[in-house]
Amino acid sequence: MNKPIIIIGNGGHASVLTEILLLQQRDILGYTAPSQEANSYRVKYLGTDKIIETYSPEEVELVLGLGTVHISTVRHTIFVKMKKLGFTFVTCIHPKSIVSLTAILAEGTQVMAGAIIQPHAQIGENTIINTGVIIEHDCLIGAHVHIAPGTTLSGGVIIGNESHIGTGSSIIQGVEIGKKTLIGAGSVVISNIGTSKKAYGVPAKEV
Repeated sequence: MNKPIIIIGNGGHASVLTEILLLQQRDILGYTAPSQEANSYRVKYLGTDKIIETYSPEEVELVLGLGTVHISTVRHTIFVKMKKLGFTFVTCIHPKSIVSLTAILAEGTQVMAGAIIQPHAQIGENTIINTGVIIEHDCLIGAHVHIAPGTTLSGGVIIGNESHIGTGSSIIQGVEIGKKTLIGAGSVVISNIGTSKKAYGVPAKEV
């Protein structure tokens, strides 16, 4: 049974998720933010994130509406905090995306319009698969990762936890990218990149 949803955040990423939830005819209770802001979907402002703790985990579910443009611990921190309080995060999948029946999506995964996730791919919790992303067969994507719009991952690619893969990047088959690593927009990655690195270019090189 679907529970009412609280959206954490009210920016651009939250608006994309709001539209997915409305397309799925989910009941949105409201959003949280540091202060009340305009909301084009007329979603109710509930208060700061602290207000979530006044609800029971049995009566609401959460959607994390904060995006990232670089390596950030904010999404990870909020996700872990709310999980410790017993809350569940909704896995949001746009109806215009394609997700293989054999793909595995962990809790809180967000799949945007036009994304394709092929057979036996595995996506970690709280990870964003953004608009038009292609995740080919047998890829392993860690937790709290952001694969930015228009990125292509060929078969068997591995992405470590908390990494950010910039818009329009391409990663060839079998490449492994470590944890907390930033791949710059438009990069072509043809060899492994280590942990806590920054890399960009064609081909991508560590900086």
